[in-house]
Amino acid sequence: MLTLRKTPLFEEHKKCGGKLVEFAGFEMPVQYDGIIAEHNAVRKNVGVFDVSHMGEFLVSGKDALNYLNFLVPNNVRKIEESGTGLYTQICNEKGGTVDDLIIYKLDSDFLVVVNASNIEKDWDWFKKHTKGFDIELKNLSENISLLAVQGPNSPDILAKVLKISPDSLKLQKYFHIRKYSQNWIARTGYTGEDGFEVFIDNPDRAVTIWKDLINLGIKPCGLGARDTLRLEAAYPLYGHELTDDISPLEAGLSWSVKLDKECDFPGKEVLIKQKNNGLTRKLVCLKINDKIIGRQGYKVFSKDRNEIGIVASGSQGITVGYPIATAFIPPNFSAIGTELMVNIREKLIPATVLPRPFYKKSS
Repeated sequence: MLTLRKTPLFEEHKKCGGKLVEFAGFEMPVQYDGIIAEHNAVRKNVGVFDVSHMGEFLVSGKDALNYLNFLVPNNVRKIEESGTGLYTQICNEKGGTVDDLIIYKLDSDFLVVVNASNIEKDWDWFKKHTKGFDIELKNLSENISLLAVQGPNSPDILAKVLKISPDSLKLQKYFHIRKYSQNWIARTGYTGEDGFEVFIDNPDRAVTIWKDLINLGIKPCGLGARDTLRLEAAYPLYGHELTDDISPLEAGLSWSVKLDKECDFPGKEVLIKQKNNGLTRKLVCLKINDKIIGRQGYKVFSKDRNEIGIVASGSQGITVGYPIATAFIPPNFSAIGTELMVNIREKLIPATVLPRPFYKKSS
């Protein structure tokens, strides 16, 4: 029988009434009060997520930047300055996506944050590609707790709990990371709202920060709301919009793929061919013109009832007010406003291609 792993906040989740489920080998809360209430708390105020199941690798040594630049399709040289961050992927030789990740430049090292379900796979990949580079790798995943404090009021709330200046957080740029006392804090998140992710290297301190947030009335949020929030923002989720067989270009992430950078990386030749020859499939956003939801794996059809694609993710669009989905379809069906159909419960339900993302926060 598989023994599920637990984050340092496991007992706190139970105290908060969290409904616990298996996720990526961990026992994690999918919801507390309910997905809609948690989703709305983040959109309108602030919510806190335990994302300590995510993985963290530390890359150091004189070749650290060159090593990472070889490993990923984005240009890591853009974050040579301490305190900056970068979204990117790892690609395999077929151009598919091993994982998507964030790289932060700390004082003298690089912190790489990977998906929980891919920690072991990614760690093996990182170790496999060290030849010729003078670097040191450390897997910190077991030692780091990670809290995501998300929502328009997150700077004031987080500053109050950590006893730091709200202005310092408000002035911190998006995708930048900074150390405040004992914690590294990045202005990043997965919700489409303003927010921060707090890296904590002491489990007791993680529990204390969580309790302080909850005692201020901040709503704890689970994986369910994290998924509905990220889908409205059209952020990719590994295993859905990205897999070993889906390239970043097909997933609509060409802005993060720098094919003209000076060094090679795994999958570069395939990605160049995809760009030059044209994609055979493209990720689009769909509005389901009904009250029912199109889930991953549901088939997509053209108006003349020919099967053309497949749904990657689907949920209720809680903020936008209608069911939403992402889907892979041929590019010639991807124009905004194109009418399609999704096979849901053996019925062809009308759907419309929308601009990406479904939801974008007001500035």
